Amino acid sequence: MNYSPKEILSFVEENDVKFIRLTFTDVYGQLKNIAIMPSELSNAFSNGISFDASAFSGEPKDLLLIPDIGTLSVLPWRPKSGRVVRFFCNIKDTDGSYYHGDLRYELSSYIDKLRSKGYTCEIGTKCEFYLFNTDEEGEPTKIPHDNASYLDIAPLDKCENVRREICLSLEEMGFNPQSSRHKYGPGQNEIDFKRSDVLTAADNTVHYKTVVKNIAAQNGLFASFLPKPFADQSGNGLHISIAIKKNGKNIFSASADNQPEEERQFIAGILNRIKEITAFLNPITNSYRRMGANYAPKYVNWAYDNRSQLIRIPYSAGEHPRIEIRSADASCNPYIAFKLLLAAGFEGLENKLELSDSTFTSSSNSNFDELPGSLSDAVEIAKNSQFIKENLSSENYSAVFRQFDFILSQYNKAEDKDKFEDEFYFKTI
Repeated sequence: MNYSPKEILSFVEENDVKFIRLTFTDVYGQLKNIAIMPSELSNAFSNGISFDASAFSGEPKDLLLIPDIGTLSVLPWRPKSGRVVRFFCNIKDTDGSYYHGDLRYELSSYIDKLRSKGYTCEIGTKCEFYLFNTDEEGEPTKIPHDNASYLDIAPLDKCENVRREICLSLEEMGFNPQSSRHKYGPGQNEIDFKRSDVLTAADNTVHYKTVVKNIAAQNGLFASFLPKPFADQSGNGLHISIAIKKNGKNIFSASADNQPEEERQFIAGILNRIKEITAFLNPITNSYRRMGANYAPKYVNWAYDNRSQLIRIPYSAGEHPRIEIRSADASCNPYIAFKLLLAAGFEGLENKLELSDSTFTSSSNSNFDELPGSLSDAVEIAKNSQFIKENLSSENYSAVFRQFDFILSQYNKAEDKDKFEDEFYFKTI
C-alpha cells in the first residue's frame, strides 16, 4: 500500500484503532513486538520507537523501530471496537543509520541489487501445521484434532472450519492464500500462498504462524509447526517456490524438453550450496527427524514433479514456471532462508555452473549425496562456509551461531532427547 503517514493517521482515527503493534523478528525468526498508542504513531514515523536491544542484538544498546507504512494490517481476531493494527518495522541505530543486524533490511537491500541487474523475483510458500486438542486448562496436548488423512472432507476432516477461518483472516489482512487442504497426518493441514515479491513473502511467512496460532486458540485448539511432532506420522514442511524474470522474461520453464540454461545454472547453484544452507533452512534439532520420511527430502537432487526430491519443477499449467525447494521447515527465519537460497542460485548463474545429470532423478533412488543428518552436522558445515560468511552481516553471523551453539549444548546435555524437544520447541515453533 502506497499510503502517506498522514493517510495512515487518518485511517487509525476513523477506524477506532486503539493499539498499534510494531513487529519485527529476532535473528532466530521469532516474531517480536512493541504496542504503542495511536498518539505515538506520528512520532514512530518521524523518529522511531526505541527499545532495549541487549537481548536482541547481544549488545547493551538501544535501537529504533521504524514502521514500514506499506505493511499496515488490521488484526481480524481482535475486537472490532478498539481495533489493533500491525506494522512490520525496519530497525535503525539511534544515529539514524540502518542497523546491520536487521535481517529484513538485509534481504530488502539484496533484492534491490538484483533489481538493478534486471532481475525480479517472486516467492510462494506451502506451510504445514498440526492442530492439537487442548486440556481443561487450555494447555496443548499431543492429541490430534482429528484422524483424517490426505484431502479428506468433513466429517472425517474436523479441521475444515478452522482452516477456512484462517484463510478468511489471512485474506482480510491482505495476504494471498491460494488453497488449503488436510494433509497426510491426523490433524495436519496445509495452506498455500500465491507468489509475491520476496520481502512480502518473508513478512507473510513470519506472520502466518501467528495468525494460525491465534485462530486455533480461539477455537480451543493448539497449532504446532514443529517439523516432526510424531515419529510415525508426516512432518511439517515449508515448501518454497521461486520464480525469476530477467528484464521481464521468465528464466525458468516447466517443460522438460526445453529447459533454459539459466534454469539449470540456478538449480546447480542451490544444489552446490545446499549443505552449507541447511542449518538455516532446518535450524532446530527436531528438523532432522523429518528428513527422508513421508516425502521429505534426504538427498541432494532434483526432478520434474517428483514430490520426494530436494528440488522439483512442478507442473504449472496456466502459471508462471517456478522451482520448488522442499527441505525447509517453518522453524527457519525466512529472511535468512530466502536470501541464502537466492544468493546460491544467482551464484550458479554468475559462474555458469553446470547442472550434473547425476543429481536428476525420476524416481526415489538413493544414489545421491545426502543432506546433513543432524543439526550438529549442518552447523559444522555452515561454520566452515565462506559463502555463509559473505551473505550474512557480521552481527547476524555471530548471533545465529551463538544460538546454534547454545541449542546444541543444551541438547547434548539432555538425557531424554524427546523430552528436551517437547519442552524446548513444541509450544514455541
